Formats: sequence, structure tokens, C-alpha cells
Amino acid sequence: MTVAKPASRPTVPHFSSGPCAKRPGWNSQNLKDAALGRSHRAKVGKVKLKLAIETTREVLEVPADYKIGIVPASDTGAVEMALWSLLGPRPVTMIAWESFGEGWVSDVVKELKLKDVTKLNAGYGDIPDLSKADPKTDIVFTWNGTTSGVRVPNADWIKADREGLTICDATSAAFAQKLDWPKLDVVTFSWQKALGGEAAHGMLILSPRAVARLEATIRRGRCRRFFA
Repeated sequence: MTVAKPASRPTVPHFSSGPCAKRPGWNSQNLKDAALGRSHRAKVGKVKLKLAIETTREVLEVPADYKIGIVPASDTGAVEMALWSLLGPRPVTMIAWESFGEGWVSDVVKELKLKDVTKLNAGYGDIPDLSKADPKTDIVFTWNGTTSGVRVPNADWIKADREGLTICDATSAAFAQKLDWPKLDVVTFSWQKALGGEAAHGMLILSPRAVARLEATIRRGRCRRFFA
């Protein structure tokens, strides 16, 4: 499936796969109350983390029963935590059409060394046939390909009665595009894309189904790296 080239560009087209333009009106005085050099365990740090989580839930309309966490190492760290801690119990369908998606494929195949992996690939400017994603498998995909700009049109291709988990790298979609939460079990992103903030922190959002998988994996002693 080929996606049509947009007929118009945004007013401020300064979006990239790296640091992005700050929001209109931003200036350094906005950092006068920043907790620079303070531990996240300090009272002021905990207050700011709690506010960021609560505001994220409100702005993105995250369901009340989904868990929201702030993790280190940007979106990459959040995705890696999900892949290493949740994959394995089921076959996996990896969907990729640009460099970040291809990176997750490489991690699952070469680092995790999972054997039962189906790859749905497409080149830059195209998107794979999403109807081929097997709902009995875990599905890993990017909502909006950061380096190609090609995104999934919606989440209609994800089955409501799926048996596997959906793991979505939404770092270039969160706050810019509406996410279909009932179809998403794991959502990751960082603040440097749509919000123009620091990339040091990652956001990891888990559905009740993902939490149940994680808890079962821990009970079986199979959690690989991050959640011991």
C-alpha cells in the first residue's frame, strides 16, 4: 500500500528524528523552577514526576486502568524494556517501514534471538499490508515512522479480541495524533518530538493486559533484563 504525498506542509515544518524546535513562546525563563541537579527521589522530583504522569493521562486521555511510568533512556529505553520484558510467550509479528522499526526487528531477532518471528516490511514511503498482522501473535510497530513520516492510518486493523499484545512505538505520534487506546497494550514515547523537550526520559504506558503479562512473566522467573 502506497501513501499519497501530502498536498500541504505544516506552518512550522521543523520536525526531525532528532531534537526538534521548541514550542512557540518558549524561553529559558521557563526553567527557573526546574529541579536541575536534584535526585528524582527528592520530594521536589517526586512531585514533578507525579504531575507529569497525571498531566499525560489527562491530555492524552489515557484510560484510568492503564499504568503510566517515566523511565530512563528516552523512547528507546521504553521500547527495549517492553521488548525484553514482555515478548517470548507468543509468536511475534514485527512491522517495519523505516529505520526505527527496522531497529526493533533487529533487536528481537539478533539480540533477543526469538525464533517464531514474522516480519512485515515495506520501504520508505510505503507501509506493509497491515491486514496480515496475526492477532494471535504479539505485534510490534511504530504508529508514525519517525524517519519516513509514514504512519498507520488508524488502528482498525488491530482486532479488539486479539490474543497477543500490541506494542506501539508512538514517539512521533503522541500529542500529535490521536491514539486508539483500546487497541494498544504498550505505548512508548519521549518528550523531544511533538513537545520539543528533552529526550532523556521515556514514557511507558501499559494496559491491564500488558500488566498481567508482565506479572505472569515475573512469577515464572522469565523476565529478562529490566524488571527483576
